[in-house]
Amino acid sequence: MFELIFVLVFIATLLVTGVTMLTVFAAVGFALAVMVLLGMVGAVLKILPWLIVIAIGIWFFKNHVCSSR
Repeated sequence: MFELIFVLVFIATLLVTGVTMLTVFAAVGFALAVMVLLGMVGAVLKILPWLIVIAIGIWFFKNHVCSSR
């Protein structure tokens, strides 16, 4: 939601300052790309503890449960 508000305020600011439409589209495209990239990084950091727990569980299962059979 924060990304959408940022992009809308960014577009409004560019349009009010009198920038041409071509540069507004270029700036909005760049801002969207940056926000999507940072959103993906944030999502990965948010689920990182669960990924670590899953990796440890798989390692434990492979080394201790399957090898004893």
